[in-house]
Amino acid sequence: MIIPCIDLMGGKVVQLIQGREKALEAEGPLEMLTRFAAFPQIQVIDLDAAMNKGSTVHNNDALVELVASRCISRVGGGVRSRERARALIEQGAYRVIVGTAAFDREKLTAIADAVGPDRLIIALDSKAGKVVTHGWQEATNFTAEEVVRQLEPFCCGFLCTYVDKEGMLEGTDLDWFRRLRAATTHELTAAGGITTIDEIQELHTLGIHAALGMAIYTGRLNLEELALLNR
Repeated sequence: MIIPCIDLMGGKVVQLIQGREKALEAEGPLEMLTRFAAFPQIQVIDLDAAMNKGSTVHNNDALVELVASRCISRVGGGVRSRERARALIEQGAYRVIVGTAAFDREKLTAIADAVGPDRLIIALDSKAGKVVTHGWQEATNFTAEEVVRQLEPFCCGFLCTYVDKEGMLEGTDLDWFRRLRAATTHELTAAGGITTIDEIQELHTLGIHAALGMAIYTGRLNLEELALLNR
């Protein structure tokens, strides 16, 4: 499955390079939903909330709720409590994505209990080989492959972002995704640097979904062709 991404920052749809540098601003969420109408799921990430900037920069809650009410969405960014996870489900999110809180066992257990593992996706974002948290700002000392099996009981799948190439249109690390596929039988979604149809097809062969951002916002990948491929 191909999953288009809507990333929110300061009340706008944006694309960042490696989670730091804003590369572009897109049309509003409703316009993007119209463009993405042929795809069965949309991924929505509140970047301000992920970086703990929501209260000081812009609160994207209304936009998240708007998107979640209009499509089948997987929503993440700053989900660090059972209350936040539950609120997203009540706003219409099909599944909730948890990143930083997944590495606090007490918080993860509470979130999984609140929404159910079948509604929870855990983000395993990797930079320089190690899992990164807090909006990709802090590095851990372990790899995604090392922890994926331990996290399986709490979720239905994993969103795995190769941060080293995120937003750079230089391709992704298929070998890393092969290792992850070998490490878990859970649903996997790949993100970060996916730029070509060949990469998407290779991921499909591995049984891995592809979450796409920069490549579709810049027109590197054609939405109509992707929609046909998705079928």
